[in-house]
Amino acid sequence: MGDAAEQPQVSFQTHPDNYRNVALEIEGPVATLKLDIKEDGGLRPGYELKLNSYDLGVDIELHDAVQRLRFEHPEVTCVVITSALEGAFSAGANIFMLGSSTHGFKVNFCKYTNETRLYIEDATEHSGQTYVAALNGIASGGGYELPLACEEIYLVDDRRSAVALPEVPYLGVLPGTGGLTRVVDKRKVRRDLADVFCTLAEGVRGKRAVEWGLVDRVWPTSKFQDSLAERVKEIAGAGRPERKGVKLAKNEPTRDDEGALNYEYVTLRPSPVAPRTMELELRVPTASAVSDPDALDCTWWPLQAWRELDNAILHLRFNFPEVGLVLLKTKGEAKDVLAFDAQLEAHKDHWFVNEVRHNLKRVLKRLDLSAKSLFALIEQGSCFAGSMFELALAADRAYMYDEDDVQIALSPMNAGPLPMSNGLTRLQTRFLDQPEHIQRVLAKQEPWGPSDALEDGLVTLTADEFDWEDDVRLAIEERASLSPDALTGMEASLRFAGPETLETKIFGRLSAWQNWIFQRPNAVGPKGALTLYGQPESAEYDYRRT
Repeated sequence: MGDAAEQPQVSFQTHPDNYRNVALEIEGPVATLKLDIKEDGGLRPGYELKLNSYDLGVDIELHDAVQRLRFEHPEVTCVVITSALEGAFSAGANIFMLGSSTHGFKVNFCKYTNETRLYIEDATEHSGQTYVAALNGIASGGGYELPLACEEIYLVDDRRSAVALPEVPYLGVLPGTGGLTRVVDKRKVRRDLADVFCTLAEGVRGKRAVEWGLVDRVWPTSKFQDSLAERVKEIAGAGRPERKGVKLAKNEPTRDDEGALNYEYVTLRPSPVAPRTMELELRVPTASAVSDPDALDCTWWPLQAWRELDNAILHLRFNFPEVGLVLLKTKGEAKDVLAFDAQLEAHKDHWFVNEVRHNLKRVLKRLDLSAKSLFALIEQGSCFAGSMFELALAADRAYMYDEDDVQIALSPMNAGPLPMSNGLTRLQTRFLDQPEHIQRVLAKQEPWGPSDALEDGLVTLTADEFDWEDDVRLAIEERASLSPDALTGMEASLRFAGPETLETKIFGRLSAWQNWIFQRPNAVGPKGALTLYGQPESAEYDYRRT
C-alpha cells in the first residue's frame, strides 16, 4: 500500500456545542467525558467509526475538552472518561482510516494523539483534575491507550469486557500512542506478562487484569455504576467552587492570497528565500500592568498568542507536510516580553496564571516534537527575550544579526517553568555538562549583544550587515536541499539530550519504530496485515528480521 491521495485540510477549532462524538457533562466537581462516536462522524468519507473507534476529528474534540476543563472549569477536580455505548468503551483508532491515510498523516495522527494523552496526565499532575477511566465495555488498542493516560482504570467484570493491545497480532504495527511504554513504564506491568498481553489479541479481563496491573479495579455489572460513583466522589472531594473559569475564544487564522495564515499575534507565511520553507512570526504588544489576576481573560497575551502559536504548529504538521524548514521570528520590544514574564512569575500561585504557564510549556513541547527543521533569526526589531527566547533555544540553530541594537535577554521563565519532554529546561539541555555556566547566564541582569551571546553559547552564529543576507540564505538553501527523512531522525536524536523520560521514550519509539513499521511491507504492503484488515485473506510476512 503506497501513500494515499493528498489529505484534506484540517481545522483544529471546535467547541462543546459543536462536538459530534464526545459529550462533556459537568456536575459540581465532577466532569464526565462520554465517547459517543457516530459511525458517520469521521473527519473525511471512506470509513465508518464503528464501536467507538476514532479518528483525528474525535481526538480534536477530546483535546479541546481537556483544554477547556483546565481553563473554563477549574472547579472540577475529577474527570471521568467513559462510553455511551454499553458493552464497548472504544475499539481504538479506526483501521480503515489509517489504511486510507498517507504515511505522514498516520505518524502525525499518532503524535497528536500522544500529546493529548500527555495533556491528560499533565492536568492530573498540575491542575488537580484527576482523570479516571470507567470501562463499561471492551477497550481495545487506542481504546485502551486512552485509559492508560488516566490515573486510575476501572473495568466492568461481565465475563466479556476486556482490555487489549492487539496491534501486533492483528495489524503488524505497534500500539503507537504510548501503549507499550505506559504498560511497563507507568503501570509497571511485569515484562513477561506484558509480552503475553501485547500478543494476546482477545486481551485480558476480570480479576486477571487487576492481578497483572492492567486496571486498578473491577466491579460486576450490578455494582459498577454505584461503585464508580462512590470512588469518583472520594477523589473529587468538595471541588473548588471559588474558582471562576475563563472562556476560551476561537483562534482560527485567516488565509491571504499568498498562502499566509494570519492571527492577531502570529503569522505563518511562505519564505521567499527557498522552497519548502515558511516563516513563523510571533509578535508582542505593549504590556499593561496586572494588579488583579482575577480580571484576566483569554485575550491576555501570554495565553492568546501562545494558543495561536499552538494552532499554527498544528497547521504546519497536518496542512503543510511538504514544508521542511521553519524560520522562527519575533517582533516587538524585549521589555514587553520581560514585563509579561514578570507577571507570569509574580502571580504564579493564581490558578489561571498557573494554567497559562503550563499551556506555554505544552506549546513549546509541541514545537520541540514537530518534524520540521527550526532556525531562529534574531534580527533588528526582534524580541527574543525570556519566554520568547525559548523559541531560539528550541531551534536547531539560532542566527543573530551583528548590530549593537540587536539583543537577547533571559528571565525567570528560562529557569524552570518550561521544561522539555526530557524533564530539563532548554538551557540545561543546551549546556548539559555546564551547570555553573547556566547559573551564570541566568544571574546576568543585562541583555546580551551579538558578540557576548556568541561567546556564552546562546546563539549559533552571528553575521554583520555585509554577510547576514548571504550567510542566512546559504544556510536555508542548504537545509532545504537535504533529505527530510534523515533530518527528522537527526533532529529527533539531537534535540533531547539528557535523561530518558516517559515522554521521550514514547516519542522516540514513535519516531523510530512506528515510523519505520508504517512503511514496511509486513504492515502496508499488498499482503500486509494493515492492508488486509477486515478481508478474508491472511497477511503474508517476510519473516527475515532486521
